[in-house]
Amino acid sequence: MSLPRRFLRSLGALLLCWTTVALPARQADPPQPLPDFRKLVKQNEPAVVNISTTQAPSRKTATRTPILPELPGAENPYLEFFKRFFQERPELPGERQANSLGSGFILSPDGYILTNAHVARDADKIIVRLSDQRERPAKVIGVDELTDVALLKIEGENLSAVKLGDSDALEVGEWVLAIGSPFGLEHTATQGIVSAVGRNLPTGAYVPFIQSDVAVNPGSSGGPLFNLRGEVVGINSQIYSSTGGYMGLSFAIPIKLATQVAEQLKATGEVTRGWLGVLLQAVNNDLADAFKLDRPRGALVAQILPDSPAASAGFKQGDVILRYGGEPVEDSSQLPRMIGVTPVGKTVAMSILRNGEPMEIKATIARLESTPAEPVTTMDEHSDSRLGLTVADLSNEQRRTLGPEEQGVLVTTLDEGPAANAGLYPDDIILQVDHLPVKSASQFVELARELPKGKAIPLLVRRENESLYLAVRLPDKE
Repeated sequence: MSLPRRFLRSLGALLLCWTTVALPARQADPPQPLPDFRKLVKQNEPAVVNISTTQAPSRKTATRTPILPELPGAENPYLEFFKRFFQERPELPGERQANSLGSGFILSPDGYILTNAHVARDADKIIVRLSDQRERPAKVIGVDELTDVALLKIEGENLSAVKLGDSDALEVGEWVLAIGSPFGLEHTATQGIVSAVGRNLPTGAYVPFIQSDVAVNPGSSGGPLFNLRGEVVGINSQIYSSTGGYMGLSFAIPIKLATQVAEQLKATGEVTRGWLGVLLQAVNNDLADAFKLDRPRGALVAQILPDSPAASAGFKQGDVILRYGGEPVEDSSQLPRMIGVTPVGKTVAMSILRNGEPMEIKATIARLESTPAEPVTTMDEHSDSRLGLTVADLSNEQRRTLGPEEQGVLVTTLDEGPAANAGLYPDDIILQVDHLPVKSASQFVELARELPKGKAIPLLVRRENESLYLAVRLPDKE
């Protein structure tokens, strides 16, 4: 029996009404308003200071130097572009003193101030100008070049001080604001977002930088970086620039690290760091293949310093450190910071890979001291056409420099081929081929003849005063 049409129309309308009620249309989230920084600036402007320094010209160098030193065996895209905010200039005839400008911020009401080490270093006189234009002389409590942090002190009571935030909680995309004195224009506020956290730079082995697109320029150095809650999360320290001015990339020292450094400077005037005594190298795809890793990770031990905790613990060249004190080491740049904050005298367990086999090794961390650099300065030459290089035996002077336990051969010329592709340079000293020590130029050629095709083979190389691994791969077809 068929149902009446009127009933079917009523039933359809009821179902449509039920569906509309049960499944409401999804509405788009309302657009978020842009942040208003006015209150943040008003509250924190009194705690931001302008710093001027006076230096005798005899303490200045006569040339400008790039911020980043050349890194042996590694591509350094920043080398030609990074500049310190304040570069040193030549002394002019008749000039008696040199002045520079920077920024800083008051940490506590009794007058402790944080800024950059490169703002305060070598200063004969430091003047701090407050937001109300009062000027006060400042005393340097301590300077730490490795983190670019300096702690100053001025006389005062009930001074306006900043609030400190949690730099570890920063997220990419978060709004941040900087206040400083670019080009001497005091209390300039610029805003942007966090572009990256934990950024590794060639000059910052002990600093996981906060990268942002906040506009900073010469004079902003040492000024605070705020989050939207008005808390300081970083100290503006470096820029990426081909002109010396802002080009969209700026880097800040996390405030957590800066305050740890400041506490040590306040207590003792210096910073104590842990030291393992290894020179480390990043692991790329070819080195991961050569050292039997599933993927590029860890820190490759390229050199072990004599009389170091690493030497006492039994580390070997070619070890890959994968965990430090239970924490994973994904990148070699992480490890110096991990070691640096380890208390001196503490024994730390590390997971390593040696010749493809996992093992654990323990080392007692010592105190990092400044270590002098060692330079290097030939006879019988041998060429290898498959690798595309010529090597020579070392001179007696070079052997003395390397030490009695190490031998090797000097790379005298390079042609196009696997050796150049691997990153070898003339004047490199090849110490090992596939973990076998190289004793002479003729023996090196014999070892090279046995290299398999199409497989990455590690070469241990000494470049200037440091060792590093390179992965050479002969083509499948010659």
